[in-house]
Amino acid sequence: MSTPALAALPIRRLTPRDLVACADLSEDRGWPREEHKWGLLLAAGKGYGIDDPDGGLVSACVVTQYGTDYRPDLCGIGMVLVAERHARQGVGRRLMRHVVAETGTTTPLTLYATPYGRPLYEELGFKVSGSAEMVRGHFTPGGPASAVATRPATGEDLAALVRLDAEVFGADRTHMITRLPAFADQLRVAEEDGRITGYAAAWPNMNTHVVGPLIARDTETAKALVASLAAHTHRPLRTDVDVRHEGLLSWLKDRGLASVGFNAVMTYGIPDLPGDWTRRFAPVTVAAG
Repeated sequence: MSTPALAALPIRRLTPRDLVACADLSEDRGWPREEHKWGLLLAAGKGYGIDDPDGGLVSACVVTQYGTDYRPDLCGIGMVLVAERHARQGVGRRLMRHVVAETGTTTPLTLYATPYGRPLYEELGFKVSGSAEMVRGHFTPGGPASAVATRPATGEDLAALVRLDAEVFGADRTHMITRLPAFADQLRVAEEDGRITGYAAAWPNMNTHVVGPLIARDTETAKALVASLAAHTHRPLRTDVDVRHEGLLSWLKDRGLASVGFNAVMTYGIPDLPGDWTRRFAPVTVAAG
């Protein structure tokens, strides 16, 4: 029996039961398996994929909605992957066209694009609205002691974190933020006079701890949160910082983290991301927008 043409294979919704197949697809493309991250994205977002008749997935991606289920304010797209054996045959373009047609007609979209993926997204109508620099390395403490007080977050903080996050991010991320205590190894807050002025998480990804989200009143608060997370792990840190936060990036590099690369922040349907970028230092993950 002949194998169906790629264009004839149906696109379907993925579920958490597809986690291993998604991790296999990541590995096929030379990426880490990242099962922990895939688990979060498939639970908090909507996965789309194409099954390979020979087993596994031809392609996959995840869309994370922010706002209400009935009227999302923003959708983040990530983990757009095509199996190596099916690469350069228009599969990724077809999957992205499907996602844009299903979500982008009524809801603005955003994604972080590698230099490799950017031409496809530009072809589909996405525009570059910013840039994020990935830095990675073992954090070396030093410098003057911070005057910013930080502590581990508690269950009683969650409502305040959701409110602060929505104010800064510009859309409700309750379904993502409330998953952080279980997803992350650390969740810490900065506090002044009993008021939370920022928060950050560190979650495990292969042999690193990814710092994200990182929401802070100012650069000094962001530094204090990163330093407090670093003090409680022996793993290298990795994070993706908005390049406009030059002060934080410079400080991270002084503390031992090195630049790994840049991703373009792209939007569809809006000229720029909502919210307050001055307090939004790093995303939960670039895969969730």
